[in-house]
Amino acid sequence: MKRVITGAATLLISTSPLLAGGIERAPQSLAALFEAGNYAELSFGGVDPTVTGTDSRGFRTGDVAQGYGFVGLAYKQQFTPEFSGVLIIEQPFGADIRYPTQPGPVPSPAEDGSVLLGGTAARVDSTTFSALGRYTFPNNFSAHGGIRGSRAEGNVTLNGAAYGPVAGYNVDLDSAFGVGWVAGVAWERPEIAARVSLTYNSAVEHDFDTTETGPLIPTPVGPLPLLAGESTTTVKTPESWNLEFQSGVAPGTLVFGSIRWVNWSEFRVDPDRFVAVTGGGLVDLEDTTTYTLGVGRKFTENWSGSASFTYEKAGDDLVSPLAPTNGRKGITLAAIYTRDNMKITTGVNYTKLGDARPETGTPDTERAQMTDSDAWGFGVRIGYSF
Repeated sequence: MKRVITGAATLLISTSPLLAGGIERAPQSLAALFEAGNYAELSFGGVDPTVTGTDSRGFRTGDVAQGYGFVGLAYKQQFTPEFSGVLIIEQPFGADIRYPTQPGPVPSPAEDGSVLLGGTAARVDSTTFSALGRYTFPNNFSAHGGIRGSRAEGNVTLNGAAYGPVAGYNVDLDSAFGVGWVAGVAWERPEIAARVSLTYNSAVEHDFDTTETGPLIPTPVGPLPLLAGESTTTVKTPESWNLEFQSGVAPGTLVFGSIRWVNWSEFRVDPDRFVAVTGGGLVDLEDTTTYTLGVGRKFTENWSGSASFTYEKAGDDLVSPLAPTNGRKGITLAAIYTRDNMKITTGVNYTKLGDARPETGTPDTERAQMTDSDAWGFGVRIGYSF
């Protein structure tokens, strides 16, 4: 039962929707580390979010969140009965936000036709590489840890009437590599497929070569290119804690879940020239806690299935235009087919994304209302034990 049904829990990684707190796309689970014996897996899929609203002048924003695909790899080696290791490649952070420049219907002839956030965009790409070891003690406890490398890059454009004199600003963060670490403990009782694990993921610091461009800024001596320059911007992907659990509750039935806390308040993007001109950075996010609870059931020798629910509490309605949702509620359904040493898991996720009000300026000023946003995701995971 453990080998068949836990595939449902691991598929949650593949179907996590865009904007799950900050720019998170996957919860950095270490499920592959707990597979029996030697194990390899490939996962892939896609997510199609729809994030729409109306700006404060009454213009429709259009769909600002772009769909994306993903792929992940994991390889676990059981070196001795007590010691094992795993290599994991995944894409836990990313974003692709674009506010169309063409407005919807003009609400009144008195309006000037300017779209408040039109042309604002953000693109973030990242890939992480984790190398971890696990040692199992005789008393059902184990410890795991290792290093995690991350390569990331990004580009942000601020445009539209909401940005006033800095509208047209662009920053390019060139590809950079950073290194962090992972540490955790777990307790298992194999006869009832029970496991509880707690994992800490450190922040990973990247030093990006940065190129900024933007409009001329009015000064007492005339317009100057104060937003243009090259520098280095230090950005940390946030630290986080993962608590994951599972247990058999009846023959062929497994309950599983997780609690994930992410320190998004330490995630800052503060390019040198932009901070000098405006006095603030590009991103200001709140910490998030995400809860997942699910149940898996074995139906036949080869087929199992699961259903799980995810909840992330909404925070302040005023949010960054670069992350224009606030909290989420989702459901994931998965089917698992097992034959000999092969396990194929297919899942689909629907997530209702919370309403939010993108803001700019100091003090914060609402620029739009994003409502009725959601996301569909699907994922496939192929695992092989040997």
